[in-house]
Amino acid sequence: MAALNIAFEAPENNVGRCPSQARPIDLVHLATKTKGDKAVELEILQIFARQARNCLQALASENDSAARIVIAGRLKNAADAVGAHTVQAAAEAVEREGPDAGRIAMVAARVIEVENFILKLCR
Repeated sequence: MAALNIAFEAPENNVGRCPSQARPIDLVHLATKTKGDKAVELEILQIFARQARNCLQALASENDSAARIVIAGRLKNAADAVGAHTVQAAAEAVEREGPDAGRIAMVAARVIEVENFILKLCR
């Protein structure tokens, strides 16, 4: 009877992040989108890496704040589609709070982290 009480008294631990969400790319999220097709996943990740790099270059070269916010929104949406949650959060911060140097640097750091992860997956 004691074991039964322990099972029902055990605290719920639903607040932690799923291991796949702790990675630069949430592979479970991506697999859901691609129905588990690994070749499609790699192709989508490579396309995302190019698009993210292009957005970074545009953020660095653009002087207009409104244009930078649009670029950050584009990057946020692309990151959401592939499960790059850290990139999505950093781009959303730029979109929501404005494109200051610190937030742009955070986006760059997150994009580089994701690019490195994608390169390792492609080996």
